[in-house]
Amino acid sequence: MRLRPLLGAAGAALLLLTGAPAATATAAPALHEAVTVDTVGRIAADGTVTLSGTYRCQSSSGPVFVSSSVSQGASTARYGIGGTQAVCDGAEHRWVNTGRPRPGALVPGAAHVEATLVELRTFSGLSLPRFHAVQGQAVTLTQG
Repeated sequence: MRLRPLLGAAGAALLLLTGAPAATATAAPALHEAVTVDTVGRIAADGTVTLSGTYRCQSSSGPVFVSSSVSQGASTARYGIGGTQAVCDGAEHRWVNTGRPRPGALVPGAAHVEATLVELRTFSGLSLPRFHAVQGQAVTLTQG
């Protein structure tokens, strides 16, 4: 009996078997921390912007907030739009942030929003941020 074909088959089987756990290990993990942005935001006649979405976080040792910012067009200026205190209990929650940038800074139409789920942790007497999740999203600001 020739050993070479058997060794080749055994080697191929070993490669398949050792590759299988790696494929399983890279499967999508359970979603523990995330933030989303709704695709439609509102801009009132007075320039007040309202943005919203969802968040989920597992645990925290300090206060956690969902912050958001918006930019429009080719401008590199980003405008902070409020902040919502978050509850990190593993469940999905809604967030809604409202703010009014300088008059005329934003108009109805296409925009880009970035939402950040950030925790403030105290370390040696300093509050330092720990980012749980960040999401950028193209949105449409509608009048209303």
